[in-house]
Amino acid sequence: MTQQEAVFIGPPVTYKQDDTHRRVGFELEFTGLTLDQTETALVSSLKGVVESISVAERKLHVEDLGTFNIELDWEFLKRTAARSEQAEEGGDWVDLLSQAATLLVPMEVVCPPIPIADLGALLPMVDALRQAGAIGTEHSPIAAYGVHVNTEIPSLDAGTLNAYLRAFALLQWWLVDDLQVDVTRKISPYIDLFPQAYLEQLFSRSEPTLDQVFSDYLQHNATRNRALDMLPILSDIDNDRVRRAVDDPKIKSRPAFHYRLPDCHVEKADWTLVDPWNNWLVVERLANQRSALDELSSAFLAAERPVIGVGRSSWVEFIDQWLRDHELV
Repeated sequence: MTQQEAVFIGPPVTYKQDDTHRRVGFELEFTGLTLDQTETALVSSLKGVVESISVAERKLHVEDLGTFNIELDWEFLKRTAARSEQAEEGGDWVDLLSQAATLLVPMEVVCPPIPIADLGALLPMVDALRQAGAIGTEHSPIAAYGVHVNTEIPSLDAGTLNAYLRAFALLQWWLVDDLQVDVTRKISPYIDLFPQAYLEQLFSRSEPTLDQVFSDYLQHNATRNRALDMLPILSDIDNDRVRRAVDDPKIKSRPAFHYRLPDCHVEKADWTLVDPWNNWLVVERLANQRSALDELSSAFLAAERPVIGVGRSSWVEFIDQWLRDHELV
């Protein structure tokens, strides 16, 4: 769809438990641009004030939206550049390293959390990046570039967590097909789906306690490398418990889903951030239909066969028809 046609449709629940608007943050990974070119594209489309952190990282402070991070997505380079800035030495070789990294390391734009009603303000940014020469997933045979959709959860109670987990788990195979996820990203370890053993456990508990939600998830998903990474939310609730199960300094506590499945198609004129949002929106809709969750959970368990489990293609066909019949897509 074109920018003129692109509209961010709201989910069934638009407010959080504290009566504030739910917000969404996007992360875009791409190549084709230097740090300077990316900064120029963002400033031209969003305005704002630039803060230089290092040769590998900038911040753009935009009035009414918040702070955008622009960075080479390589932790080693960012740390080295930051140390170089502090020591005021070694800048030349860090500059060279930064230039070389643009050939292999994705550029990343991390948007601040923005109220859903205001997400349209991001559409000119994507157009500006495209016009500047940004290219996404399909043009890198070695890098699994993607778009992350970080949507704030309405509430942190066990019932809400379980509803979203079940909704995503029921849809995960269908979501991959709907997005037509690039094979490079499918075979990467970064967006693994929930294992079937977890699905069976998840669908067998209709009203788990918060302790059971934690135990079940961490038993089967003690890693950030999931298409839906719930560790930020769980660590926001109980950081110590998550850190005991997962030794990963990259976990960032926040009350938001970390949906990592969508590809980045920034180079395509008919692609906008509405596309990955619409894919996630199906999860939002199903999560807020509790009777449907029970019905589909039972159907999944009933479809299980000894040894082979549930057939993926037959389940995708079933869930696709169900979604259409119930007007969720």
